[in-house]
Amino acid sequence: MKKISLTTTLMIALAGTAALAGCKKNEPTPAPAPEMSAPAPMSEPAPAAPAVSVTSVTVGNTIGADQSVAPMATLGTKDKIVISVKTNGTAANVNLAAKLTYQDGQVAGEQSRTLNTTDTGTTNIEFANTNAWPAGKYRADVTLDGQPAGMTQEFEVK
Repeated sequence: MKKISLTTTLMIALAGTAALAGCKKNEPTPAPAPEMSAPAPMSEPAPAAPAVSVTSVTVGNTIGADQSVAPMATLGTKDKIVISVKTNGTAANVNLAAKLTYQDGQVAGEQSRTLNTTDTGTTNIEFANTNAWPAGKYRADVTLDGQPAGMTQEFEVK
């Protein structure tokens, strides 16, 4: 038997490796990936609007048997102020709030009610002052779950 030296064995292995490398099939260079623009930032979805809406807001001083309030543009300094809010739709634990603002921007009163309804309805929010209301112009604003609802009503106290 013929002895092969370690050097010869290494040379044969190196030649075999080189031969195999030369037989390797050239693969085509992959095309560069198309440039992608950054995705548009996703905005947060708007809060779901309540299934109830305010259909009218009336300011007056007397509540009728049917819960309606006759609109008044001028109230007396000793009058009770009633903000009457008519709604339509379904609501479960929806916050209905009314705010009175005096002509100088000072909040003259603020109250809220929890609205639970499945149809049309009227919610009256009453404001009373143990002293006389200061004469001047007032504004009544109504919100439904913190969002403006109905038209701002302006009135005067004389």
